[in-house]
Amino acid sequence: MANPNQVRRDLIEGNAALLVIDIQAGIFIGADDEQRSIDHMPGHTDRLRKARIAIDKARESDIPVIFIQEIHRANLVDFGRELDGEEDVHCLDNTPNTGIARAETGFRDDDYLIQKRRYSAFYGTDLEILLKGLKVETLLMVGGLTNVCVHYTFADGHQGDYFCRTIEDCVAASSTQAHDAALAQMEYLQAGGVRSLSETLEAMDAYAAKRAV
Repeated sequence: MANPNQVRRDLIEGNAALLVIDIQAGIFIGADDEQRSIDHMPGHTDRLRKARIAIDKARESDIPVIFIQEIHRANLVDFGRELDGEEDVHCLDNTPNTGIARAETGFRDDDYLIQKRRYSAFYGTDLEILLKGLKVETLLMVGGLTNVCVHYTFADGHQGDYFCRTIEDCVAASSTQAHDAALAQMEYLQAGGVRSLSETLEAMDAYAAKRAV
């Protein structure tokens, strides 16, 4: 180990928030189609459906739930370099597929919603202002893609000195290889940054109990 002084922190340090990253309606429409604007790993929709467990537990534990939505103008003016890679046009503001997947996530009209035009939920949004207002120290993350929007949000959260925790069971990537590689990069940044759903649920229970005292 390069860092002999590495400290493995608690899963939840201080106040927590759950970031639900880009779980949008189009993911579940035509989920078995061979041709998609963005590639999906096997089991992609099942993994994101499982995020509902974390969302419901967060609500029960008095942990704020913040939904992140990727959205682009229909004239494509705000895509920038995003279409230079593997992804085709997606998440346009004139299609219902871009909306939050309400049934699958339990989204409520009074939930926090952050819209973004880039991969990171921090870039060009007011997420940082919201987190400061909520006095959040730990970011719990579910959603997709593991190797893109989750990864870049994790990295920016890390650089903003947040404790970042990706719930591995509840994120999905463009491929299994990309999923594993992205999780390894997150764990490299923060020891214990990748956690299972079961241990996260236990930590949420402990968090709620502690706040109730």
